[in-house]
Amino acid sequence: MRACDTLLPALADEFSVTVGQASRVVFVFAVAYGVFQLCFGPLGDRYGKLRVIALCALACVIGNGIAFVSPSLDWLVAARIVSGAFAAGIYPMAMAWVGDNVAYGERQVALARLVSASVLGTLAGQWVSGLIAEWVGWRPMFALLAGLFLVSGGLLLRAARGAAPPPRAARQGRPALLGILALPAARWLLIVTALEGALAFGALAFMPSLLQRHHGASLSLAGGLTAFYGAGGFFYSRVAGRLLRRVGEAGLAGLGGASLCLGFLVFAYAPSLVWIPAACALSGFGFYCLHNTLQTNATQMAPAARGAAMALFACVLFLGQSVGVLAAAWVADHGSDTLIFALVGPGLLVLSLVAARRFRARAFKEKTT
Repeated sequence: MRACDTLLPALADEFSVTVGQASRVVFVFAVAYGVFQLCFGPLGDRYGKLRVIALCALACVIGNGIAFVSPSLDWLVAARIVSGAFAAGIYPMAMAWVGDNVAYGERQVALARLVSASVLGTLAGQWVSGLIAEWVGWRPMFALLAGLFLVSGGLLLRAARGAAPPPRAARQGRPALLGILALPAARWLLIVTALEGALAFGALAFMPSLLQRHHGASLSLAGGLTAFYGAGGFFYSRVAGRLLRRVGEAGLAGLGGASLCLGFLVFAYAPSLVWIPAACALSGFGFYCLHNTLQTNATQMAPAARGAAMALFACVLFLGQSVGVLAAAWVADHGSDTLIFALVGPGLLVLSLVAARRFRARAFKEKTT
């Protein structure tokens, strides 16, 4: 998912386009990832989430194989569409699987552990891709991804053979996607999630290019510094349980927004690279504080059709990302990279405060009823 962020300048040079035009590889992945959630969510409810995860991982071998041999940017864009479409059946189904197997009181901590696995992918995508691109070119990154998907997909498929079949209620897929959208609380959560995706992921895609343009960082250095975003998320996954007990869901959402705002503003206006690791780590910590709170609530949108619900959650998140990347690309090409982060930071702070107020009101209502 994040493998192309650091590669954008290299892709722009390779195919003689602007960084904004090269960002199509990020945009189309997000669109395909978001749209195909609507297919894999119900399939996970019907045939088993672990089985769907395994088959999608194996199918991702195809997309990354095409990316490895792409002769033009258009071919690479097509390859990322294939990869995004099949990757859509992995992480959201993993969240739904956790929702099926972990009680709500322990779910935020369990999902934080899943986040730590996701963060390792973020770290690898943003840093390893830059490292590989600088030393041997950008294509081998996709060969590595194809190999990893082949091995992990095969292991998961073997594990899925012993999994219990979904209960009859889950196979019926009720409430369905339209039924979930009919719930006011679900609609509110999905709107907030879409805005979060547009703001946070839209800015994240342009972190490495800002470092290369404004600070003269190499591909590997830009990827390594940006990877501190994932390190902040990993730190969150280690302290999530204690933070949740101390400040609750509302406090966690507000803390996330404040950290994101401060981190992005420091990133935008840092006078030297010395400030960048702390800014990225603070931003990553803030994002996962806010995002994990939203996704924990999403696991309760429709317990009887949790696969469909989490697919819808991921769909709006990454459709929001696609809009955010397009908007950020326009700002980068017609304004400056710095302006992206100067706008996104305060925007996420406002969004988190709105979410925190909603969570606080709900918690008060639950206590008094």
